Amino acid sequence: MLSIDDYSTAREMAERWGVTIRMVVHYCDKGLIPGAVKKGTLWLIPTMAEKPEDRRKKENRNTGTKE
Repeated sequence: MLSIDDYSTAREMAERWGVTIRMVVHYCDKGLIPGAVKKGTLWLIPTMAEKPEDRRKKENRNTGTKE
């Protein structure tokens, strides 16, 4: 079992991964981060967790096609 030192907050993980806190919370809500647990209003995420793949589609601005 992990100790409290093995967890980071959504804010810390957002800074580490270069995304917004809201995006990290979204990953947690959708169950995309294994081991993430919610305590009250705080998400605790295993420090060694990998950033989930961003599944949103990007449009190529030059051709109008999706990548």
